[in-house]
This record gives sequence, structure tokens and C-alpha cells, in this order.
Amino acid sequence: MWIDTHVHFDAGMTPEDVAGRIARAREAGVHRMVAVGCEPDANAAALAAARAHPDCLAAAVGYDRSMAGSDADVDDIGRLLDAAGDLSVAAIGEIGLDFYYTPETAVPQAELMARQLRLARERGLPVIVHSREADDVTLELLAAHARAWQGESGRIGVLHCFTGTAEFARRLLDLGFMISFSGILTFRNADSLRVVARLIPEDRLLIETDTPYLTPVPHRGVPNEPCYLPAVGAVMARARGMAIERLAEITTANAGRLFRG
Repeated sequence: MWIDTHVHFDAGMTPEDVAGRIARAREAGVHRMVAVGCEPDANAAALAAARAHPDCLAAAVGYDRSMAGSDADVDDIGRLLDAAGDLSVAAIGEIGLDFYYTPETAVPQAELMARQLRLARERGLPVIVHSREADDVTLELLAAHARAWQGESGRIGVLHCFTGTAEFARRLLDLGFMISFSGILTFRNADSLRVVARLIPEDRLLIETDTPYLTPVPHRGVPNEPCYLPAVGAVMARARGMAIERLAEITTANAGRLFRG
């Protein structure tokens, strides 16, 4: 049994599309998923999917780096949390920094992330963080967040779709964060990433698909789906020299602890 900690059920997917992906995921042993937002329409889609499938979906809402420099109001995220009613929102996210594609918005990206980290502290919610070519600023913001965090130990958040160095991973672990690996782990040229994956303590390890992106081997060439998560798990298990059943057990326990589900 697996938990996919990062899926996007937006980008024009109909309710029937979502239901089909969930059915295929369950057939593959993926019994829980976190539907992640990143901008207004995606946040609404994540909440709608979680409301339609509360037995297997949790939602996360946030503004990612694409919203930096816009008129994005972080108070809107707070209002989404307030309006969720009996729907449990598992995290603030996806938030974070990407200086690879849009270095010109580095300052507003950091400001937007800092405001959402403050909201996460106020609500006692974990954060789902993206970071690409932005290690130093990410660590600076997350270190300040960790110093001010008064929520539950072990539930501060996760660096999703990790592709960084062992040193970046170590510093994130020192701050209390979990680290999640995606289908990139299965790519032929990802030997260095598989080395890092071996170093993560068992109680900090997560896996994800980042659906519909980053389809793992051997399913390349089609949009990603949660049903392909076991392919990521299989490579992770081989890299760590453990049985795949044990890998499923520890990542499921970690996801349940972080996202309460």
C-alpha cells in the first residue's frame, strides 16, 4: 500500500478524469494521495477533488513561484482554509522558489514564500516546498521558519521532488524537513540522486509522482499518474537495499504522520 504525496489534478481534468486516475491508482496499491494546488484554479481543483473523494484524497493549497509579482493575496489562502468546512486541508503548498526559469522574480518569489510560511505557522500546517537553483535562499527562509515553528515536531514540511545535493538534503534534515523523491529517481542519468536517496533517514523519506509530470521509467512517453508510484518505490527500494514492501511501509507511515491521513 502506497501514499502518493504530490499530485496535480488540474490542467483541464474533468471529474471523470480524476475518478479514472484514482481507480487506476487503487488497482496499483496507491490508497491515498495529496492533491496539491499552486494558483487559484489549481487550488479550487484540489479542494474539489478532495471533497469528491474524501476516502482517498487530501488537499493542499498555496501559491507557487508562478504567482510571484502578481496581485496574489496570501489572505486568500487563509480564506480557502476557513471555507473548507469539514474538509481537512493537509498542508500549505505547493510554495517555493525556482530561479532556473524565472530568476528575474527572485525577490518577489522569496517574499511570497515568506508570507505563506508565516500563514503555515499561524495554522500549524506543514508546507510543501519546491526549490530549483535556489538552495541558499530556500534554506534561509526555511531556517527562519523552523526557528519560529511552534507546531508539532516532525510536521514542519517536505521538500518535494528533491533533485539536490547531499549537503542540501542534510541541511533540510537538520531543520526537521522530510524529503520526497519523484520519478526523476528512475531516470538513467540520476545516479547521483539515487546516492542521496540512500542517505535519507527512514523516518524522513517520502515518494511522489508529481502527476501529470515526470513520468517514471518504464512508463515514459505518457502523462504521469498516481498508479505509476510503485515504479518510483521499486527504484528507491533497490537504491536503499531494502524490500519494496518495507519501503512502502515506511513511506506510508511518514506520509500519514506528516499529512495526518
